[in-house]
Amino acid sequence: MLYFLEDVSLLMSLVSCLLLFISCKHFWRKGNLPPGPTPLPILGNYLQLSKGDIVTSLLKLREKYGEVFMVYLGSRPVVVVTGYKAVKEVLVDRGDDFLGRGTVPSLTFLFKDYGVASTSDMEIWRALRRFSVSTMKSFGMGKRSLEDRVEEEARCLVAKLKKTKESLVDPQQYFGKAACNVVFAIMFGNRHDYDDTELLYVIDLVHKTLFLISSRWGQLNEMFPQVMRFIPGRHQNIFVFMKELFHFVEKRVEMNKKTLDKNNPRDYVDAFLIKMETENINPTTEFHMTNLLCSTMQIFFAGVETTGTTLIYALLLFMKYPDITAKVHNEIEKVIGRNRCPKIQDRSQMPFTDAVIHEIQRFIDLIPMGLPRKTTEDITYRGYSIPKHTNVFPMLSSVLKDPVCFPYPNEFNPKNFLDENGEFKKNDAFIPLSAGKRICLGESLVRIELFIFLTTILQNFDLKPSVTPEHLDITPDVSGLGNIPKLFTMAFIPR
Repeated sequence: MLYFLEDVSLLMSLVSCLLLFISCKHFWRKGNLPPGPTPLPILGNYLQLSKGDIVTSLLKLREKYGEVFMVYLGSRPVVVVTGYKAVKEVLVDRGDDFLGRGTVPSLTFLFKDYGVASTSDMEIWRALRRFSVSTMKSFGMGKRSLEDRVEEEARCLVAKLKKTKESLVDPQQYFGKAACNVVFAIMFGNRHDYDDTELLYVIDLVHKTLFLISSRWGQLNEMFPQVMRFIPGRHQNIFVFMKELFHFVEKRVEMNKKTLDKNNPRDYVDAFLIKMETENINPTTEFHMTNLLCSTMQIFFAGVETTGTTLIYALLLFMKYPDITAKVHNEIEKVIGRNRCPKIQDRSQMPFTDAVIHEIQRFIDLIPMGLPRKTTEDITYRGYSIPKHTNVFPMLSSVLKDPVCFPYPNEFNPKNFLDENGEFKKNDAFIPLSAGKRICLGESLVRIELFIFLTTILQNFDLKPSVTPEHLDITPDVSGLGNIPKLFTMAFIPR
């Protein structure tokens, strides 16, 4: 036994020395890279980013190193880009140079290089994105309009909330289901009753997964994935939950396969299955089962959590700022009234409500670091030489709260989107779901959902918090890949 322990100890020492050598060798070859804090072998810049709030840590480093700087997540170099002008260069002006998908270890362990959101192969990405955008626009191959689906779900949500009889409830239980049902309809062709156990199970998995990835445990996993994969901790549930979601998608795809009618496609999965069949003679086609499963899960995951979390945060902000909510109520009464459902075309006549919804997205800063990009070639950027396949963080938070672009960057204020006449004012720095060619696939869907869901709720209810507005905490519970609000309860009082 003693000899065995000595052998293990020697092996661990050799591995540590090898990692130290590799890390030091990598660091010594910095060349003309952007400035940044000096990394330690193996640990990288962990000491500068170890407080569980990587977003705040990165933005603080900007004060010392400027708009573009480099940090090391463990041994992985990452170029951090901040501020509207610099981020716009990366996402739009020079978008092709940064079009690759960066590494997110919590997700890529499952997806590898497959799926429309994860693949780094530009030709495969273009084909999958073109197909996905076209299919989602047609929304079930043209059977029903997207707006009709959202309106139907909003009516179901109102009916369910009225049954709560003004009691305090967790809004996540209702608004997460509404968002999930809209995505269900697009991806799988049907919605679920709010009491359906499968719907509850899936929503819970999606929310807990993003929460854990954004938590301190998840941030550690992003820095040291090779080590954390074998260390016990809450982050291990990320892998469990992701696999369970993947099995759910596999089951739903199999259900579609058994009932597929090639002449009558019902949803995204049907359209992909038909595309697979037409491409089956092409040995290099990107339309195969792995890309179907990964793309479906990626779109489904993003669609559920993006809208669901934004709606929950919106309720919190409406209760925190009752004066703003009262103005939205008045605009709804004036333009829509109470006898018909809100329509997306109403938005053009409701500048204050439109500004408030934009301000909600800006203020909550849902994806503060943006999804990471990767350079597609060796490039020169702002005088720095950045090698091919370098990870890049386009910090959306630094854009949405850029004082050059927004007069009230750190407070919730609809005037950020209103001109001196009270009319809605567009702002190019409004990029809550990124920008350029890799902007979120469901960005247009999110806009429709937020307007119809929120105006429908405020048309039908007054919102009552469980505490006084001044005691409502609107700071995120965790801030990492996503900003997730703290749990709260509230009551919906029929108007």
